[in-house]
Amino acid sequence: MKLSVGLKLSNSLSLTPQLQQAIRLLQLSSLELEQEIQIQLESNPLLEKIEEISNSTESTANTEQEYDKKDLTNELNADYLPDDLPVDTDWNDIYTHQSTSLGSADFEEREDNRQSASSLKDHMLGQINLLHFSQIDTLIAYCIVDALDEKGFLDAEISEITASVQHLLADADLDSDVEDDEVLAVLKYLQRLDPVGVGSRNLAECLHVQLESLPDSTPYKTDALKLLAFYPLLVANDLNKLMKQTGLTAEQLKAAIVLMKNLKPYPGSDFLSADAEYQIPDVVVMKKADHWQVQLNPDIVPKLRINSFYSSMIRRADQSADNQYLRNQMLEAKNFIKSIDERHKTLLKVASCIVTHQKAFLEQGPEAMRPLVLRDVADEVELHESTVSRVTTNKYILTPRGLFELKYFFSSHVGTTSGGECSSTAIRAMIKKLIAAENPRKPLSDNTIANLLKDEGIDVARRTVAKYRESLHIPSSSDRKILI
Repeated sequence: MKLSVGLKLSNSLSLTPQLQQAIRLLQLSSLELEQEIQIQLESNPLLEKIEEISNSTESTANTEQEYDKKDLTNELNADYLPDDLPVDTDWNDIYTHQSTSLGSADFEEREDNRQSASSLKDHMLGQINLLHFSQIDTLIAYCIVDALDEKGFLDAEISEITASVQHLLADADLDSDVEDDEVLAVLKYLQRLDPVGVGSRNLAECLHVQLESLPDSTPYKTDALKLLAFYPLLVANDLNKLMKQTGLTAEQLKAAIVLMKNLKPYPGSDFLSADAEYQIPDVVVMKKADHWQVQLNPDIVPKLRINSFYSSMIRRADQSADNQYLRNQMLEAKNFIKSIDERHKTLLKVASCIVTHQKAFLEQGPEAMRPLVLRDVADEVELHESTVSRVTTNKYILTPRGLFELKYFFSSHVGTTSGGECSSTAIRAMIKKLIAAENPRKPLSDNTIANLLKDEGIDVARRTVAKYRESLHIPSSSDRKILI
């Protein structure tokens, strides 16, 4: 093997730090982008955010300046107290230069009147403390409450609670044995507290406790208790076997089911956190003059600029460490602002292309959704598929039909009898519409739905209909059937 020296030309792609930053910012959601901007603002002194000053603030500032120019300030002297003060003069207007420990605070202290919602466990412990339980029964009740989940069900076995109580008694040097029957007795008592059914081990027990707590004069209470004895048949919606096993008529069965539907399936539902989570849209679409306009949400578009004070301190011929630091920070700030700008331009370009393809969806609804894949958008906007995928991930668009993720508008296609294509999203919408309009006594089977779609010109197999139906969380025809 002979060694030699030669020249060779080749093309290679290198990811510069600026390109890596642009790619990373491209896939961030609006919340993540806001956090990234805040980090950059805190670490880079040459980057600053443009704060918008409202008109009311400006008018207030002008009013204060005009007030300072009035003759009142000339008449008031801080060195002495005049005999006659102008009307509406405040004491602080006289002695403004003196400091005192009795002066007004920089902020107004107010009592925090916010009230935090009580949790289920706190609610139960408050009731237990009012009961005349023995020391051991109170300890058992505390262990039961500690084993409740957020829905109010008991998330532990009776034997586990017994072992926990026994362990706590041993730690307290109390020589006492606790049996499972004692734990069950305390549990039965707690289940009758508010909310009724708390501490139940399953849904059937929860409904049974709530039914027993109803007055004896409640209509169809006895019939509902009979139905719960055959809980598996009730869950399977096998109404014929239920009527045969319980001896109830169709009318009694229907009334008993209505009574159970009025009960609470989750005893702790009133204590669940109800904080709503709102998703801020990145793009807004609206129709003006028969044209769909796409624009970025102005509330989330950051307004950044270079700090003029620090940038003026940079000297061209200065090679000191401080000057080099300012130069580097200046370069990073410019690259960051450029990357943010490119991110928004790419997002707007991709969103506009999607809206152009899905005008029928915006005007007619999901049934008019057109099939669309990443490659179609990538070829049209002259970007790579991976770039389009990053842009459409965790980005939301607000339309007159609701808020959607950009990924929602991409779907596979199914062939039609005429040789065209139909979007899978449109087929799901058709299936949902057909099932919503069906007769509950004779629900449509998957095969029947496939034939109805074929009559509409959509060639889809029964297995495909079943897959789309399951993705919509719609049960099968046998489970949807209602006899009464």
